[in-house]
Amino acid sequence: MTAPLAACNAERAAVILMLMDDDEAASLLGRLEPDELQLIGEKMIALGEVGPERIAGAIEGFVRLADDSTLSAHDRPAQLRQRMTRALGEVKADSIMQRIGPVEGPRSLELARWLAPPVLLGLLEGEHPQAVAVLLLLLDAEPAAELLSLLPATVQPDLVERIARMRQVSGLAMEMLDELLSSRIAQRFGRAALEMGGAREAAELINLAARPVGAVVMPAITQKDAALAKAIEAEMFTFEMLFALDVMAMGRLLRDVESEVLVDALKGLDEAARTPFFAAMSSRAADGVRDEIEMRGRLKREDVAKAQKAMVATARKLADDGEISLGADDGEFV
Repeated sequence: MTAPLAACNAERAAVILMLMDDDEAASLLGRLEPDELQLIGEKMIALGEVGPERIAGAIEGFVRLADDSTLSAHDRPAQLRQRMTRALGEVKADSIMQRIGPVEGPRSLELARWLAPPVLLGLLEGEHPQAVAVLLLLLDAEPAAELLSLLPATVQPDLVERIARMRQVSGLAMEMLDELLSSRIAQRFGRAALEMGGAREAAELINLAARPVGAVVMPAITQKDAALAKAIEAEMFTFEMLFALDVMAMGRLLRDVESEVLVDALKGLDEAARTPFFAAMSSRAADGVRDEIEMRGRLKREDVAKAQKAMVATARKLADDGEISLGADDGEFV
């Protein structure tokens, strides 16, 4: 509020301020001049009971004023960044701003979020633990956890401690990390394009999306490029596809699956759907798993999905190594 407040506007402002919570009202009052504060203070005290009609009138008055006003577009990104930083902190605000309006040119920190954890591991070799901790916080939870597990066990406790103690990261530190990654990426890949995407990545995206997505996407791709569609389908492995494994392949898979993961994965199935898994076990082992499932209690759906995803990843690795064969689930896209 830069212009002096008229009496009627001051009364409307008093009503609006009383509708706000204390922090919001205090923030607005802190921007007023002393004479404006006095005027609004007097109006707030004199208001008495404020009914719905008076509240609606105050809001309507501000709407009319807004009709005659113009908000300048000058330096809007800077204004938004400043307010985002005040609300969220510097790191989160920077991440949001990159998504809303990316800066010109590729940013290495944003690119790092798309790189596989083993690739990131090579880029971080010999780097200061604080920089590694910041990068772990910038990654999504799953790739961050995988990257942490790939790092030497000797540095893992220090990294977790740094993450737990971290509260703020300066803009300068973010710039330094960005420059470091730019340098390392240039050293490793030079001017060559990074290998990203492909049939497997497309298939994984479809598998993680809501079920109708695959039913819409795959027929459309088949019409344009049948060979590409076939390549994607060959990479699409779902948990339900494990039901078709023969006894020997299922037994090989179960040898590499931890008992807790198996129990959580089967917890989400009915007894009939569990049959292919139990058929590959001895009667004693199958009874033991059944008992563990019963004792597990209720599980969140996301915990079941996580366990099933882990089993699919294990099956995928065995298939890549040629130890088992996974058929394509082509029935859904005929």
